[in-house]
Amino acid sequence: MVAPLEAEAYNTEMTDATQPGGADADWRDRAFDLTRGVAAYTQSPLVAGLARIIAKHPDANISNAFNHKQVASKIWARDSLFASLGGSFAHIVILGGWYGVLAAMLLEDPRFAIGSVESIDIDASVGAVAGTLNRDAGDRFRATTADMYAIDYAALGADLIVNTSCEHIADLRGWLGLLPKGANVLLQSNDYFSEPTHINCVGSVEAFERLAGLAALRFSGTLAMKKYNRFMLIGEV
Repeated sequence: MVAPLEAEAYNTEMTDATQPGGADADWRDRAFDLTRGVAAYTQSPLVAGLARIIAKHPDANISNAFNHKQVASKIWARDSLFASLGGSFAHIVILGGWYGVLAAMLLEDPRFAIGSVESIDIDASVGAVAGTLNRDAGDRFRATTADMYAIDYAALGADLIVNTSCEHIADLRGWLGLLPKGANVLLQSNDYFSEPTHINCVGSVEAFERLAGLAALRFSGTLAMKKYNRFMLIGEV
């Protein structure tokens, strides 16, 4: 059961969109009004955060970050994580955290008891958006700008490290070698070779297993999408 949100969660400095003005009304006003209404109905901090992003960060590509494919892959990650490792984590670190959507989904899920989530991304422009989305989490959420190759992972004290964009990592094994031995990881990749930014796709989940070379494997699976397959591993380095 999610606790009711305060009314202030839906009130953002923006043109009043409670009665959009017909066909000429700006789509953002309509989207803001819709998400604000859905948040009021569902009492979802995540949806309330989406409304705030629409109002405060008009240039954020939130429609891409929260499209049905992104949501499906993150729901799959969240549910598989709970089934594989349970729901109790002191500190989760998410690499390539972008706008903090996965963090918001984990923090909102009542099955999980999470002390804090840190969303790390090399893009300095996404931290403020992630903070807006996860504002209701307070000090349980932090967005950090950093290069994943320059992080002292032992100092983070994370009991779970998440990377759902392994297709963007040229040397996956090299990056995994930076993590403390025995660290819990959740990794995703795909076989979407035609996407130019995907520099290290894999052809199957078995190929992903071989590439990652995890010391212990708790979960290995494939999620079929319309144009590609997404692969996921949960285990220990």
